[in-house]
Amino acid sequence: MNKKIVGVLGLGIFGVRVATELSEYGCEVIAIDTDAAKVQKISEQVTNATIGDFTDIELLRNVGINNCDVVVIATGSHLESAVLAVMHCKKLGVPQIVAKARSLMFEDVLYEVGVSAVVAPERDSGHRLASKILRNKIDEVLRLDDDTSIIEFEIPEAWIGKLVTNLDLRRKYEINLIGQRSERGENLTGINIAEPLQEDVILVGIANTHTFEKFDYLNQL
Repeated sequence: MNKKIVGVLGLGIFGVRVATELSEYGCEVIAIDTDAAKVQKISEQVTNATIGDFTDIELLRNVGINNCDVVVIATGSHLESAVLAVMHCKKLGVPQIVAKARSLMFEDVLYEVGVSAVVAPERDSGHRLASKILRNKIDEVLRLDDDTSIIEFEIPEAWIGKLVTNLDLRRKYEINLIGQRSERGENLTGINIAEPLQEDVILVGIANTHTFEKFDYLNQL
């Protein structure tokens, strides 16, 4: 599977957290900010760190924003700049655009100009946004404590047709399966360990959050 390419426009605390965490898990990250010191600080941790104004569509095109799977507009204080960046990203064909907003009014405007999702600093963190972008098979995570979660995820291709007992999931991935659904919203049913796992099911398990997320983010399930 090809690496995800993500643009991060704006390198405040939020933008830096998103960019560094995505890079940690193998994404190609293009980071842009007008502040040379911020760009220099992150330059060794991302694929491409550029000093410049992300409201300039030619700059965005030149650094490869048109190749991005996702762009995160991480400035929440300048609505005009955010709107211009959204419009440019749409013009460049970016399929998913996420923007930070500091107020409900900002959110409304950003949705009107076509963002896929809005994050607000009061309720969303850079870590949570990075996690959503990194997910491959994981659909939902319900955290029980700092280390343990109930995780709902699409069945990995390598597990299809295998018996649960032969997959050694507890040792390899630190997860215990507790059920499955045929699609989202359906009631949970038990897993028959004597029958091979079927394709197109959603599995649910109790897992070590950090271990299982790492395998998923790196596409190693």
